[in-house]
Amino acid sequence: MTLGMGPALLFCPADRPERFSGALQKADAVILDLEDAVLPDAKAAARENVIAADLDPSRVIVRVNAPETAEFALDVDAVRRTPFRTVMVAKSEDPMAFDSFGAEFRLIALCETARGVHRAGDIAAHERTAGLMWGAEDLVASLGGTSSRFADGRYRDVARAARAQVLLAAGAYGRTAVDAVHLDIDDLDGLAAEAADAAASGFGATACIHPKQVAVIRDAYRPDEATLSWARAVLAAAEGERGVFRHDGRMIDEPVLRHARAVLSRG
Repeated sequence: MTLGMGPALLFCPADRPERFSGALQKADAVILDLEDAVLPDAKAAARENVIAADLDPSRVIVRVNAPETAEFALDVDAVRRTPFRTVMVAKSEDPMAFDSFGAEFRLIALCETARGVHRAGDIAAHERTAGLMWGAEDLVASLGGTSSRFADGRYRDVARAARAQVLLAAGAYGRTAVDAVHLDIDDLDGLAAEAADAAASGFGATACIHPKQVAVIRDAYRPDEATLSWARAVLAAAEGERGVFRHDGRMIDEPVLRHARAVLSRG
């Protein structure tokens, strides 16, 4: 089970219903956020906003609060009253919590604590899981740290390790891996580099927090014409070959052919 929503997933606070339609128009999918983006005293109204939202269910994700919170059951009850069936579960740590959802739901597990990353494989294996996302800031906070990045913007090793572990767990069970948000909204070059690395590494999408980040993410996931031409040529050449063969001076085998198919699927 995968998401199949496109590469740019835009968060929108669920207490700002006037932004819902605009966010969905700008991005491939909108994440209506009932968790960190909403203050505690606004969560009840935010749930009502989600219930009242008139949006394309195939392009809406609802982020609910962590299963350990009192808000979780209220969020789940609210989502059941909507046509939205893709849910992001904040601070996922125990896949048993996913049993709160019926078979019609598909879940994106947000592995953003040390325990959640540690159990990413078990979480990915759950039958309701369609995707896994990781989060850097909550992860570092769960470890008692203070920053996920160095001063030059590079992720610290612990964040990079978590990113890789979540990607591998998603890939092992055929789930979509979603890369974390780039919090520096004005650093579009940094976002472009991270999104390009995400696409090359096997992530299926990148989450974002501002509309101007959407185009950058889409461009990063979209192969350029030279890469598309290479992929087409390699696959065409493979039709007349058996096993390993040589093409334009390079050895081509099944892993390279899979890379080419992945390029065309993103193109």
